[in-house]
Amino acid sequence: MPPSTNPRPPSRPSRPSHRSTLSLQKTEITIHVYDLLPPGKLSNALWALGTSLLHSGVVLNNKEYAYGGHDRPNLTGVYWTKPLTLPPGGTFRTEILHGFTLATEAEIDSIIRKASEEFLGTSYNLLTKNCNHFTSYLCEKLTGRPGPGWLNRAASIGVALPCVVPREWIEAPDFETHGNSGGGGLLEEESGDEYGEGSRMLRGSDEVPRLVGQEGRRWEGEGNNTHKGKGKARDEEGRVLPRAERAPTS
Repeated sequence: MPPSTNPRPPSRPSRPSHRSTLSLQKTEITIHVYDLLPPGKLSNALWALGTSLLHSGVVLNNKEYAYGGHDRPNLTGVYWTKPLTLPPGGTFRTEILHGFTLATEAEIDSIIRKASEEFLGTSYNLLTKNCNHFTSYLCEKLTGRPGPGWLNRAASIGVALPCVVPREWIEAPDFETHGNSGGGGLLEEESGDEYGEGSRMLRGSDEVPRLVGQEGRRWEGEGNNTHKGKGKARDEEGRVLPRAERAPTS
């Protein structure tokens, strides 16, 4: 008589673990940082001290989200561009891996939509509600941690000590000029690329910035004196916005 054997329990169908299911939803959150001061000793010194005038954008799923000001009521100032699109007069400084989010694509879209309602173009303020405040806000909503505080150190100093902060710390140069032109013609006018903050595309790119929720429109700047030189966009306290601080509007 053959020896008895213990019967094996019936096998259960394998199911993916909770951890592996969540890992499929993980999305990288990256911050791109740009220096808005002209390259040189001043900008290098301020960068080393952590007090430079900076622009930042949050990269999600191959789109870089940022915030700029404009004069259109009830219209968001949040827009997206191709990652590493240089703002007018800006220089790329660094990339920061801020973290990851386990939110689904639909949840991420909802967070961005709510942020776009919170950050209207007419609410833009160079010192208290700028592109770096938006970066910090969006990072916190996505990961539970705000963006690095040093991104807005110059603005924080400007709020605390407005009388001693150099103008260049809160107002980047409005235009770049030709080195071989006595009058210094405007590069942006020559190229015809007159969008807002983060608007000047890298050479050879045919993409333009898109306001969140307005992706079906192509922003040509027609009829908008903000970008045609007929007027100057201002923040909510009346400070003139450099082109690097303007969102695209039509």
